[in-house]
Amino acid sequence: MEVRTEQFREIALTELQNSRSRFFLKLIPPVMAVMRANALKSFPDPPAAQAYGAAIRAESVDRLPDLLERFEQKAVANGAEVFWAEDVQEANEFILKLARERGVEYITKGKSMLTEEMGLNDFLGRNGIEPWETDLGEFIIQQLHRPPFHIVGPAINIPVEEVCDLFLKRADLRERTLDPVQLGYAARVFLRDKFHRVKMGITGINMAVAETGTILTVENEGNIRLSKASPRTQVSIMSLEKVVPTMEDALHLLRLLCRNSSGRKITSYVTMDNGPKKKGEIDGPEELFIIILDNGRTQIYQEGKTRQVLRCIRCGACLNFCPVYGQIGGYPYGWAYSGPLGSILNPLLLGLDRTQDLYRATTLCGVCKAVCPAGIDHPSLFLHFRAKDVEGDRKWRGRKRSWKENFFFKGWAWGASRSWRWNLGARFMRRVWNRVSQRGNGDGLRKHLSGWLKCRELPAFPLKTFHERWKQINRVPKKN
Repeated sequence: MEVRTEQFREIALTELQNSRSRFFLKLIPPVMAVMRANALKSFPDPPAAQAYGAAIRAESVDRLPDLLERFEQKAVANGAEVFWAEDVQEANEFILKLARERGVEYITKGKSMLTEEMGLNDFLGRNGIEPWETDLGEFIIQQLHRPPFHIVGPAINIPVEEVCDLFLKRADLRERTLDPVQLGYAARVFLRDKFHRVKMGITGINMAVAETGTILTVENEGNIRLSKASPRTQVSIMSLEKVVPTMEDALHLLRLLCRNSSGRKITSYVTMDNGPKKKGEIDGPEELFIIILDNGRTQIYQEGKTRQVLRCIRCGACLNFCPVYGQIGGYPYGWAYSGPLGSILNPLLLGLDRTQDLYRATTLCGVCKAVCPAGIDHPSLFLHFRAKDVEGDRKWRGRKRSWKENFFFKGWAWGASRSWRWNLGARFMRRVWNRVSQRGNGDGLRKHLSGWLKCRELPAFPLKTFHERWKQINRVPKKN
């Protein structure tokens, strides 16, 4: 997948002109708020259930090295083979090697954000292995060559007319129709043929259980199960933070994941795998490979402030309620992860220098933190990234600011630290700006303040402050 995070502003301005997407995005927060609230009511104490989920994720991340070691031992004992990949290239090369050794011409894939991060589809395609996304939303955006619009519903913004035109060309749709059932059936018939002859299936992992070596996946269509059960070889890929201590922990997180992502108590399919097909079983893969991908997450783990990012369970609740995502959608974020999730994860994976606008295009309203079942403090991370970027932090590849900007903000901080300094400076600047504006010489100052003045005019200031005028208005005449 092409990384376009540096084109955030350009794409966002384009999306702001998309009236259909804007109308659709306005519906997400109120609808999801009702569905999520109703689903969470099934807990005796919803806030306590959310807090318990956050505690599980915090403990899981803090114990990550030990839990990963235990998970590997149990998974291997169950008959799986575990491969540790340090980066995307190593993981992709391992999958390509497996495919070539087994004479694979194409693979089927279940929905996986991690494989989007890896750019796996493009990599396999360049090397002669044809990948087929089998989740309906992923299948649509794969054929349209677009990134996911939302991490839970990657194609929820695509008009049905466009889907129809696509399926007439790329699926078994015989005649034009806007009936979603017929469109879904056309995709189903087309993809079922792929499942019948597939030799290798690739899926993601929602959770991995350390005490049992079990991997869990959730879905609504059954395509992940088909990608696991149909082929001889199954490859399941997880980023290293997906591990949890016990099955009890996994089931509680599963309940939170479903309620927070789609407002449902549980998805249509929940699959738990304990290794490949055993003797006497009639279906399932003959061999299971579990790839545990690092790709910079060890570095994230090593810093106390950024470690909390690894708690995320990919529910997408932060996107559903984010006022910024609610205006522009997922495309401007320019990669696999969008919304507040993308604004905290993309900078750590790609570098602060390539994701400048992501952690600055936030209101700091805190709604993402409030709804997060993993207990991530998104606003504090946005501010942390901004500070690291201004410092020119080498570890996260920050862009150090110019001496002019540093000098300006140091002066600003000096003036704002004492009320008399602030009042004196404000009085001086009001007079300067008013005089410059009256003479028509304000263009030079506007150039330096272009970011602030791009969408609004800076009017002339009254010479007296609000407090001074308030005192004057409410002045009580003295009695003789």
